[in-house]
Amino acid sequence: MKIIDMGLARLAFAALLAGSCQPAFARVSVDPARITDTVKALASDTFEGRAPGTPGEDRTVGYLIAKFQDLGLEPAGPDGQWVQKVPLLHTALQAPRTLAFAGPQGSMSVVQSKDIYLATNRPDDSARIAAAPVVFVGYGVKAPERGWDDFKGADLKGKVVVFLVNDPDYYAKPGEPAYGKFGGRTMTYYGRWTYKFEEAARQGAIGALIVHDTSAAGYGWNVVISPGGENYDIVRKSDDLTTLALQGWIAGDAATKLFASAGLDLAKLQIAARSPRFRPVTLKGVTFSADVPVKHEVIESHNVLARITGSTRPGEVVMYGAHWDAYGKGPPDENGRIYRAGANDDGLGIAGILEIARAMKAEAPPQRTVLFAAWTAEERGLLGSEYYAANPVFPMAKTVANLDIDILQTAGAANDVVLVGKGQDTLEDDMARVAATQGRTVTAEGLPERGLFYRADHFSFAKRGVPVLLLMGIAGASDLKQGGVKAGQAWIDQYTGHCYHQACDQWSPDWNLDGAVQDIDLIGTIGEELANSDTWPQWKPGSEFKAIRDKTASERE
Repeated sequence: MKIIDMGLARLAFAALLAGSCQPAFARVSVDPARITDTVKALASDTFEGRAPGTPGEDRTVGYLIAKFQDLGLEPAGPDGQWVQKVPLLHTALQAPRTLAFAGPQGSMSVVQSKDIYLATNRPDDSARIAAAPVVFVGYGVKAPERGWDDFKGADLKGKVVVFLVNDPDYYAKPGEPAYGKFGGRTMTYYGRWTYKFEEAARQGAIGALIVHDTSAAGYGWNVVISPGGENYDIVRKSDDLTTLALQGWIAGDAATKLFASAGLDLAKLQIAARSPRFRPVTLKGVTFSADVPVKHEVIESHNVLARITGSTRPGEVVMYGAHWDAYGKGPPDENGRIYRAGANDDGLGIAGILEIARAMKAEAPPQRTVLFAAWTAEERGLLGSEYYAANPVFPMAKTVANLDIDILQTAGAANDVVLVGKGQDTLEDDMARVAATQGRTVTAEGLPERGLFYRADHFSFAKRGVPVLLLMGIAGASDLKQGGVKAGQAWIDQYTGHCYHQACDQWSPDWNLDGAVQDIDLIGTIGEELANSDTWPQWKPGSEFKAIRDKTASERE
């Protein structure tokens, strides 16, 4: 692949090891003009914000298929198609008929989006919970590899469980049992709300509520309620449906009041939950009831899949991914724009994988197959990638790595590249090595407590044991060649504060794509190396995903 002339790159790396200050490599083939053309097209009004299940999806999918065809790639979907159908369940809660707690001090009504925020992933006409007991389960973590089980065998079937957000050691102090047990401020998967809802369902609960805490969650109540009671999931078989009729959040003040109604001090219980000796606490006499009408429909969406077939080991697959979807139509912004078109998030990622595909196709076929995936419904919960991972075209055990691009900084060349998920797998070592050939270093993400490692499409593969690498330009301030870290942070503040998921996420003539080109070069090179070797990246000791990969190692034969 001619993203980087690999001969020059390897020579340059050797020179760096020898102490040479010669330039690291000569960049070849990544064309900012082509990237710009792709992004401008995808973010144009023609594509209507690229929301799944809309005419904008039809146009986007057609555009991407044509792009892959023009590059000479092969279709990689089921039955030799360019697409994989992804059936999505869309639910929307209506005005509740009943929504209240009852306890020793009488009824405690709660208001959707004010005291509580609820959604459902079940295709039911009404979400009903009838006087279900309420149980506090601490952080709701079941992690045998860390010697932690908050459930202790408690019977939670048909009950509503209440969780704390993040990990048991988020607020832990030195000397406390939880201190450092889950990586300190670096969120593990056990800290994510998605894990907590999944675990609640595994325990047979009928409802699940997470106590909102802006610091531990990483976002305010306004973000929690922004979906307005709507939710998406992949369509599941009846046996695979969640047991949770309702799932969501309870505001901190409302939770404190609820616990007090049962004679409990939530603040003290939060401290108690930072011990592996913690056991579930029933809110004596407290029940929760709900009867909420639900509108639901099935939307058919699509992943777009293309490949370059490997010459000698075609069954082993290196995967690139980016998501094609954005947020569609919204209220007009100050400039009258109505489409939240996701030029950077993730039109720029799509442009990046197209450039890698172009460069790789120009070379001799790689030894392993390289799969290029444009995912649907990332903004609805990583659903396109989740559907593929649950229904893979290529087995997970033979998927060498998943390399994902989701937002790149557009403020110019950088002296570093930001690593998301430090300490997870050996692909970070490859990142450092290849970055060195570019004259760059690696900087760990700025706010690991926000759990960005668990919030992009690569994660659908990580939780099935596939080693992953994510490039995400908002994960930490780049050390820009012009302006340093201060300028890098200013770019993040401007983008996340004004344009992230908003109508102004549009292509701009002010974009400087030199840094994006560096990152595309880097991840392109890592994938090319893997595609032309027999190397299998490994999870590092302590990763929650290592055991999964270890179990499937024998399936590679």
